Amino acid sequence: MKKEINKYVTWVGKTDWELKKFHGDEFTTNKGSSYNSYLIQDEKNVLIDTVWLPYDKEFVENLKQTIDLNKIDAIIIQHGEVDHSGALVELMKEIPNTPIYCTQNGIQSIKGQYHQDWNFIPVKTGDTLNIGKNTLTFIEAPMLHWPDTMFTYMNQEQILFSNDGFGQHLASEHLYADEVEQEDLWGQALTYYANILAPFGMLVKKKIKEILEMNLPIKMICPSHGLIWRKSPEQIIQKYLKWSENYQENQITIIYDTMWNSTRKIAELIVEGIQKIDKTVTIKIINSSKDDKTEILTQVFKSKAILVGSPTVNNGYLYSIAGILEMIKGMKLKDKKAVAFGSYGWSGEATKLITEELRKAGLEIINDGIKVLWTPNEEIKKICNEFGKNIIKKL
Repeated sequence: MKKEINKYVTWVGKTDWELKKFHGDEFTTNKGSSYNSYLIQDEKNVLIDTVWLPYDKEFVENLKQTIDLNKIDAIIIQHGEVDHSGALVELMKEIPNTPIYCTQNGIQSIKGQYHQDWNFIPVKTGDTLNIGKNTLTFIEAPMLHWPDTMFTYMNQEQILFSNDGFGQHLASEHLYADEVEQEDLWGQALTYYANILAPFGMLVKKKIKEILEMNLPIKMICPSHGLIWRKSPEQIIQKYLKWSENYQENQITIIYDTMWNSTRKIAELIVEGIQKIDKTVTIKIINSSKDDKTEILTQVFKSKAILVGSPTVNNGYLYSIAGILEMIKGMKLKDKKAVAFGSYGWSGEATKLITEELRKAGLEIINDGIKVLWTPNEEIKKICNEFGKNIIKKL
């Protein structure tokens, strides 16, 4: 279904209400998402991005209802992943000679995925495409979040087509960010940033500052997923600048897995100690084997410190903890503190091994952690309480 944005631009994407997993099983999308494709109709007609591969035929058929495909003068692919380029093969069967504008890395990505030698035109930052009343300016944005990524700026209408920047995985019957419940919107925007763009925080900050230095007036930001920012789009730009600056809130997140509840009890006892010293700090306690990993990483991103605990099993730690540690490592976080804890029956290596992984993730280790033999007794309860108090003191 098409939706008119203004007299030149029409949304021709796909809202995916059923999407629950993204990037394989890496990202949970409980709110669904959208694949935003934009058709610009000026003296020349330009299509910006397509949709995810499963919807390729539907996309092309719907596009035919909006425009004679032979009247499309150019296609811009801002990023080669299949949620953006997935309908290209089906579309190019209809208009095989249409030029495709993308970065040099984009050409390699698209050729590598579809094995087609279409009419590619490589572009770089500052290159322009005059389409009549409007001019489109291309802005490379490597590693936001792939090497091939770029943005496109429409000068007359002052629209920034931002691809994976400034998006959310949020399906809606609405088109604009100001039309939906704001707490949910900003929560999804933060979750999106934490799980997709956080590893590239320094590049995010650098690219935004570069765009700001170009003095491009921006009335609207049209991302490739989620809702369009039309009212005060500078709000999301400022949020990205804030999130890219080693972001943290007054929060401690405790992540654990447990076999017979000893590790869970240790986590709760540590929390008791923390709260005896500081009742203002937000505490999140998360079981990594039961809770959603996308939410876990979001809470880690928000935290000033994280605690990770597991019993020792076969001289190691539980696999759900292993997975979360690997994902935390990939976030490349800075200026966050961490400590390990755990229980054991006869060897007790988990706490030390978790500490090593937290250090590899770039987190500042508060201390050597704590490990408890068997189930906490009254003496151990006091020790765990003191452990929690000391964490607050060191923060």
